[in-house]
Amino acid sequence: MKYLAALDQGTTSSRTVIFTTDGQMVASCGQEFPQHYPKPGWVEHDPRDILDTQISSLREAVRLADIHPEDIEAIGITNQRETTFLWDRKTGECAGNAIVWQCRRTSGIVEELIREGCGEMIRDKTGLVPDAYFSGTKLKWMLDYYNLRDKAERGDLCFGTADSFLCWNLLEDRPHVTDATNAGRTMLFNLHTQEWDEDLLKLLDIPRACLPRVTDSAGPIGMLDPAILGRRIPVTGMAGDQHASLFGQACLKPGDVKNTYGTGCFMLMNTGDKPVKSENGLLTTMAWRIGGKPSYALEGSVFMGGATIQWLRDELKIISTAAESETLAQSVTGTGGVYLVPAFTGLGAPWWDMYSRGTLIGMTRGTGRPHIVRAALEAIAFQSADLMEAMAKDAGRRPERLQVDGGASANSFLMQFQADICGIPVVRPKVLETTALGAALLAGLGAGVYSCAEETARAWKQDLEFPSRMDDGTRLLYMKGWHKAVERSLGFAKE
Repeated sequence: MKYLAALDQGTTSSRTVIFTTDGQMVASCGQEFPQHYPKPGWVEHDPRDILDTQISSLREAVRLADIHPEDIEAIGITNQRETTFLWDRKTGECAGNAIVWQCRRTSGIVEELIREGCGEMIRDKTGLVPDAYFSGTKLKWMLDYYNLRDKAERGDLCFGTADSFLCWNLLEDRPHVTDATNAGRTMLFNLHTQEWDEDLLKLLDIPRACLPRVTDSAGPIGMLDPAILGRRIPVTGMAGDQHASLFGQACLKPGDVKNTYGTGCFMLMNTGDKPVKSENGLLTTMAWRIGGKPSYALEGSVFMGGATIQWLRDELKIISTAAESETLAQSVTGTGGVYLVPAFTGLGAPWWDMYSRGTLIGMTRGTGRPHIVRAALEAIAFQSADLMEAMAKDAGRRPERLQVDGGASANSFLMQFQADICGIPVVRPKVLETTALGAALLAGLGAGVYSCAEETARAWKQDLEFPSRMDDGTRLLYMKGWHKAVERSLGFAKE
């Protein structure tokens, strides 16, 4: 028996998942690490935590699987995308903490770009809208704050997202690489030329010498350092988490749609070999690049998905576990008119408001803990329904079904409400770890385990389908209340 391993470096934890080559999950190990909030709206990670938890989870997953490293055919890497690392090329020492994708510290830089009329150029070249979400302004901020631009110009610094950081630290010969999907989330990468864009680098004053080499999403990248598992293992797959999930969900045809419920929620629709420009607040992004051929997708991002449930647990402390949220939500028949807009770090698509802030509205004297918990779960579904509506307009048709994955997709209350509020069936696979599965399948494809992408689709298997049961009138009233609540949150933090 041969196996594929996926390193899944996420926003709140680092995981390793071991699969058989036919897609069965054999073992999984995840380790959480601290989140750092040095100022309001700022979010950071300690790079050492990222590295330590990823190595530890890999070793433990191999132990739990009870396999030998010799049995692992290949390793794939998938990662939180826009989180920005900057380190010394010789020593490996990082310039401060990594700036997390949720961080809003570069909002002022983005505002300046918009005032200068650069928004349309950025969108045309990258498929992205100017926002503090993406890596380019984070990198500019780090170079300015730490006064490192001269060092970067000399080629003595490495910039990268988590995939680059892991490759440099875990692989032999320390390759400085990223794949096309992660490059496409920097606001520095031209989707059409598939190269770093000189105009964008000049706009943000980013030295090309600090940028990684861009690779395909499937293909040879390097060999795992034998000091980690005692054996050199090929690393042959790499993709940002949402792109890996799209691949793991076997969304290989134009029109296929998936939604991942992780720290944030991310809905992607495969649009084939042509990038589609959104007119409804979505992003045009890479799906993957295989054999030098790019595939594209439309994407909508919800910044606070599962992180909303973590907020209930860790900050409000009104639940003790994420699983408890489902029981509490089902203990009441509705929220009693309560809406939670979890815009703790602004709102993503289709609103794109950096200054929106969290809003809990509609409470009465009878509002209790179950109503707030239910409102939090419904908020995840409402935000995803907004993405679905925008996607249907851009594509000119409503998807026939929504394929779901990620930790919060295990919550059956949330999945049923999502089906109801979207008006289409929601389909949950047997393996919820489709992000890790996609990374493993890309690695298998890159290592020659599979002859083509279509062959990997056999690894996807359906578990449950949640049919839509809500009538159109009720759905309209729900969404009207939600949009009324969103309007209250918009621009709140703007001076």
